[in-house]
Order: sequence, then C-alpha cells, then structure tokens
Amino acid sequence: MRRWSARIMFAGYVALCAWTPIVASAADDGILVAGNQHVPADTIRSYFRARSKDSLDAADLDAGLKALYATGLFADARISQRDGHILITVAENPSIGRIAFEGNSKLKTDDLKKIVESKEGGPLARAAVQADVVRIVDLYHHHARFDVHVEPKIIDSKDHRATLVFEIKEGPRTGVRAILFAGNKAYSATNLKGAIKTGQTNILSPLLDNDLYDADRVEADRDLLRRFYLARGYADVRVSAGAQYDPEKKGFAVTFTLDEGARYRIGTVDITSELPSVDASSLRADLVPHPGDIYNADLVETTIARLLTKVAERGEPFANVRVRGNHPPGLNTIDLRYVVEPAPHVYVERIEIHGNTKTRDNVIRREFDVAEGDAYNSTRIARVERRLKNLGYFKTVNITRQPGSVSDRIILNVTVEEQDTGIFTVSGGYSTVDGLIGEVSIGELNFLGRGELVKASVTYGQYTEGFDLAFAEPHILNSRASFGAELLGKESTSSTYQSYDSTRYGGKISLGLPLNDEVGTQFSYSLYRQALTLDPAMGIASLPIQQAAAAGPTWVSAIGTGVTYGTLDNNKNPTSGWRASINEEFAGLGGDAKFAKTTEDLRYYQPLADGVVGMVRAQSGYVAPWGGQPLPLVDGFFGGPQLVRGFAPNGFGPRDITPGTTMDNVGGNIYWATSTELQTPVPFLPSDVGLKAAVFADAGSLWNTRSANAAPALSQSLIANSTAIRSSFGAGLVWDSILGPIRIDYAYPTTKAASDVTQRLHFGAGGF
Repeated sequence: MRRWSARIMFAGYVALCAWTPIVASAADDGILVAGNQHVPADTIRSYFRARSKDSLDAADLDAGLKALYATGLFADARISQRDGHILITVAENPSIGRIAFEGNSKLKTDDLKKIVESKEGGPLARAAVQADVVRIVDLYHHHARFDVHVEPKIIDSKDHRATLVFEIKEGPRTGVRAILFAGNKAYSATNLKGAIKTGQTNILSPLLDNDLYDADRVEADRDLLRRFYLARGYADVRVSAGAQYDPEKKGFAVTFTLDEGARYRIGTVDITSELPSVDASSLRADLVPHPGDIYNADLVETTIARLLTKVAERGEPFANVRVRGNHPPGLNTIDLRYVVEPAPHVYVERIEIHGNTKTRDNVIRREFDVAEGDAYNSTRIARVERRLKNLGYFKTVNITRQPGSVSDRIILNVTVEEQDTGIFTVSGGYSTVDGLIGEVSIGELNFLGRGELVKASVTYGQYTEGFDLAFAEPHILNSRASFGAELLGKESTSSTYQSYDSTRYGGKISLGLPLNDEVGTQFSYSLYRQALTLDPAMGIASLPIQQAAAAGPTWVSAIGTGVTYGTLDNNKNPTSGWRASINEEFAGLGGDAKFAKTTEDLRYYQPLADGVVGMVRAQSGYVAPWGGQPLPLVDGFFGGPQLVRGFAPNGFGPRDITPGTTMDNVGGNIYWATSTELQTPVPFLPSDVGLKAAVFADAGSLWNTRSANAAPALSQSLIANSTAIRSSFGAGLVWDSILGPIRIDYAYPTTKAASDVTQRLHFGAGGF
C-alpha cells in the first residue's frame, strides 16, 4: 500500500507541475528541478553532463537518470521537456530515523548493525534494504541457521523520517544429517569420519556441538581428508566436497568424493646443497621418510622444517629447502631429493597485530623470537604461530606477510580472534582412590589480557577434601622465564586402603627457565605442614603408623629442581614424540624433615597403524633421609595402580603384616615401573565421541633399602619387604568427555608378593 500511495502522490505532483509556469534562467543551463525537499537542485543537475557543447542528448539524459537512482536518494525520478527546457521531477526517499531488529535472540543486535549498509540518518533505499536482508541471511547461514526468514518493515513518520525494522524468524540450527564418501576403497567411511571435524547428528550432538553445517568447515575437512591420504602414501589423491540440503530432514547431507590413486613407497632419498657453507652430507641423518617406507607428506614437511632450522643455526638464515619428487615409470615409488638453495635476503620491517581486543600486544610479541629488523625465517614464524595457538587465548591465529616499503622488507600481519579464557567449572566424579568427589573451580587463563593465570578451586569428596589457589606468570618481564605460586590444603580420611587420617597444608613458589622449545628447567621452594592421626574405628593400627601419629605434625621445607624434555605433537592427546622429566627435592633447609628425593618419568608415543598409537613408559624414584633422621612415613612411596594396574591403592610395597593390626602399607623408598600400551578409536563409533580402547601390560616393584630403615618401629614389627616384580596385563576404555577424562581399566595381575593387595577393576572419572 505504501508503494502505491507514493506513486499516486508523485503522479499528482507531476500534474501540478504541468500547470505551474516555468521560468528558465541561464544559471540552470536549461535544466529545471522539481520535487526536491532536502537534496539541492544543483546537486541533481550535476548528474547531467552533455557530451557535446550544444545540448543534452538522449544518451546524456539516460545516464543522468541512472546516476540519480544509483544515489539511493530518490524513490522515483522523471524527465520531461517543456518550452525548450528539461524538467527533472523527483520524489525523495525518506531518511532513516531508526533501525531496529526484532526476533533475534541468537545473534546480537550490535553484530547485525555492523553488517547492514543502511544507516540511521541516511536515505531509505529499497535496493539497499533488500541487500541488507541478504547480508543478514548470510550471517545466519554462517551460524548454521539455514531456516532463517528476514522481512523488512518500514514505519513512516510525519517528518519524512522512517523507522526500518527487520523482523527475523531465526529458526533452529541446521545440522548435518548424513556424511557420505564416494570412491574410497582403501579406508572405510568410519576411518574417514575420524579424520574430519564435521560430525553427524547423533545423541551426543548437543554436547559435542560439531554437527552443525558450516561450509568453511566442510572445505577444511576436504583438506584434512587430502592430508590424511597424503600421510599414508596416496600422493595422487584428489578430494572434492559437496553438500545438499534436505528440506524434509531439515539438515544437510555432505558428500566427499575421492579419487585415491596408487599408494607409493619411498624409492631413494638424497640431499644436495647449493650453498657453499652448507655440507649436505652432514644433514643426511635428518632425512625422513627412509627408502622402503610408505610415502608420508607430513614427514616430508617435518624434514623440511628440521633442515631449515639446522641450516639457520649454522649461520644461513637466508636459505630455502625444496623437495623434488620423481615417479619412476612402472613403479609405485617416489624418489625424494631435498635441495638446500639460497633464498632472497628479506628482513622484517614491522610486526602488526590485529584482532586482539583483550590480549595486550606485548603478550603476543613476547612469543616471537624474531624482531623488527631481523632476517625473515619461515620456520621461526611457523614456530611462533604454534606457540600462539598453544596459549589457549585465541580461536584462530594467522600470520601473513605483505611487501614492505622496499623490496627486501616485509610486514608480518598477526591476526587473532579472541576466545573466552575464563574458568568456571562444577565437576564431579568417582574414583576407586578418592570415592565420590566434587570440585568447583573459578579462574582466568588470561587475566586482564596480561597472559597471567589465576585460579581457585575447592574439592569435597567421600574420602578427601581440599583447596588450591594458584597464580602463574608465564613470562617475567617479557622474558621466557616463568613464575608460579600456589597455596593448597588436603585432608584424607581413613578408607579401605589406609587406616589413618592425613592432612597437608602449605605453599609453593616456582621459577621456570626454558632452554629451548623442547627443554626446560624448573626451580621451586615449598613449605608445608603434614600430620597423621589414627582412626580408632579402623582397629589397632600398625606400629609404624602409631609412631608416625605420635610424632605429631611435621614441617617440611624443601627446594626442588627439575628438567623436562618434550616433543609431543599434542600435549592433551599425543600420538607421537617424547615426554621426559626428572625432578629433585631436597628437604632440610629448616623444618623438621631431612630427606632427598628423585623421581623420573619417561614416555614415548609412536603411531603404529591407522588410528593405532603405541606408548612406552618408564618410571623410577628414590628417596633417602639424611642427618641421622628416619624418613617420615608419608614422604615415602606407595605402590598402586599409578605404577602397576591390577593392584589396589597402597596395594604393594613394604607392609606391616603383624597379626592383630590393620596391616598397613608403610611406604618404601625406591621403585621402578614400566608400561606398554596400544590405543585405538573404538570401531563403528564417530571419532568425535572421543572413546578409545586400550590394551596394556605393566611391571614394577617398590621396596625399602637400609637407608630408610632407621625408624625403630620397623625393627619391632613384622615387615614384608619384597623386591618381587609385580606385573599385569589388561584392557581399558578411555573417554575424553566433557566432564573430564574418564578411564576404566581391567587388569589381571600375573606376578605379585604374598602380602600384596590386588584390585582388578580401576575406575576414574570427573575433573580431578
């Protein structure tokens, strides 16, 4: 109705103008303007330019009319001639007094206002409004809402100003109902679904939130599938992706079409150098994959990065490593030749940071080991990008380069997208060690955008309760040194596995000094108060337990040092690499206890087949008192499922077997343990479920040496102190759930000592 009323009014206005005398003057160049209220007549005339000096022709008038409409200022415009003059009659669009959005609950009004071209105070142009509708719909599509409907409404007012309202029906989020694969022969659909990020709608979708259709994610999945095949020998693989919306199911079916090609092995591997200062033969040990291995594009990229690092360390920052592959005719092999060649001398002119609305610039810059004016090195920049991603502050991190002010200068653009770094969790669970347990944590990973960690948590459980307050500064004065402080307290009550109550309260400060990206050192000082009390309801405690309780609370003042080495590909879910640590603790600088403790932990992960990861672990520890004092009972080692599965908590190690007592484990001072494990995703389940099956074998032992036998009670009690090897084998399920890690293991002990306590089923769940 509004459109027709405007036309009627405009027609009436044109008729009125026809009865009005028109007087032309030299100043208007023979062009008269009528109907304009806010737009000056000279502005309207300016859109008409004669191509000849004499007069406007038909082409000039047509071009001028199109230009008027293109401004968006006019709802209608007409051109007529009268008495030798050109009359331009316009009807102006109203201006926009206010823009409103109704029905939007999933997207913020501020986000919608940012994308629309129509602005408050500007002209109300129907073409612009329709374009804004398309933009709003596209934004909703990006947020997986494809059933959205947007209808613009215009509310007129008497002052020629209108209110523009976008009425939005958002509709439900659109999921992926089916993921299909065509052309795959080497790998099943189940294996391929495990290689992509998009998930199919299932019962866990509300928790996993990965089944929503996203065209960008599908494109990223196409690349993931390609890399999946390239890492498994299929050098000629081609992958295409398509999606089709099913109105009946109100969801998408995503189809990946594959042309796998042949599978290749490595023929020969060689390296040459075009740089006189680089000896190619000295780099041969770093070349992978090896002849006879399945071709693996990921290993080739790793080799290139390693070679670039080695060459840069030898004083050649301006170098490039190119790999040339050759397919001998008739053979499914690829010959690799790595070539070290000179690269243009390029320097970093400037580092620009964008998108960090919360994180301070210096927090990002301190992750760089390249500064303005330094030589550009792609390997170092890739390392910086990995560091920034590992911080956990950003959804996305992208570092790009653009030309600088001169040919040998570049500008590095660091673009980040912030994500929520607040911590607020309420978790609960159960373990065979602590029983039922709950924890509430609150904190911030990126406090005030300074990259600092602050956290407070409270734990309350069936057999334990405690608190933990922590602060960490990962970069002191923008250096790589880190500082941490912690206050904690824990109380454990008697249970099936111990006949006494124990408490521990104290604090710790630490300083970390990384030597490089793989090796770091730590120094710490801790001061804590520990005590042990008897629970008469449990019966007559073993004599060493009685003596430890009678000694009363003990203050422990200790300094600590540690060294860690890590090359894991993923700290949370590793599939390859090493993780090793050795820690020393020396107590006796004040306090009541005097002892020295050493612990080591070594783990190695290696992918063995598609989806199968092997892990080997070795642990050891030794603690000994000094200064003529006995070792406090609670500072010893207690064997259990953390060393060898299939044994109860405190299940093996020196034990008081005196008849008529609670026969407690009294702790040892030396242990060793080894484990081997295979993990693989559970077949026929989507990979996004995060459920894995494991088989394992453990072995270890724990006992006391003479250096820890100074306690009088040990000589007065009947102590079983066997050095026998405890071993087991079994299977388990591992689930990386939203509630935290959940693991169930069933282990069968194969060797043990007579006094040991076994427990075949071990279960742990929750955020502890």
